[in-house]
Amino acid sequence: MEITVLGATGRTGRLVVAEALRRGHGVTALVRDPATAALPPEVVVHGGDVRDAGALAKAVAGAGAVVSALGPRAGDATLHRDVAAVLVGVLRDAGVRRFVGVSGAGIAVPGDAKSARDRLISAIVRRFGGAAVADKAEEHAIWAASGTDWTLVRPPRLSDAEATGRVEHHAHRSPRATAIGRADLAAFLLDCAEQGLHVGAAPLVGRG
Repeated sequence: MEITVLGATGRTGRLVVAEALRRGHGVTALVRDPATAALPPEVVVHGGDVRDAGALAKAVAGAGAVVSALGPRAGDATLHRDVAAVLVGVLRDAGVRRFVGVSGAGIAVPGDAKSARDRLISAIVRRFGGAAVADKAEEHAIWAASGTDWTLVRPPRLSDAEATGRVEHHAHRSPRATAIGRADLAAFLLDCAEQGLHVGAAPLVGRG
């Protein structure tokens, strides 16, 4: 499969790229500065802003799926909603239906049945997370109304732990663990893209 990765130079994004290549996929990345991206030579690299429809269109052309590991940037309170608003139309025009992205466990979606522990954690995150949490909630609303085959994975605290190959995931129910390694998250994002897991949903995930 040809996979376009957004956020490919971030801590999770680099792991997505490496795992996609390990699985035999073709990888294209959209980055701000190709000269400093330092991605593997097999990756097709396009330069541009992720909010720019033209740059996105070039990057997703011919893709079977788009995987986004975009993370929040300091001082950028609307990144995720802005990208979603543009990307929905770009994917529609390109005939690409599958999108998998990273959201956050702090947001609530209809149907959630979180544990008391996670309801408390989510309340704290929403209270103190401010604009970043609101941004991801708006992003979810855009994808939910998009008509595409979208998935927004909601991880808890991320770590740099070694991959375990075990991820607990549920559409609305809390996993047992309150953390997950970025390597396991990257692998799960690709599992969702490859296997059609959690289409039209925002699964909660944790270390298995």
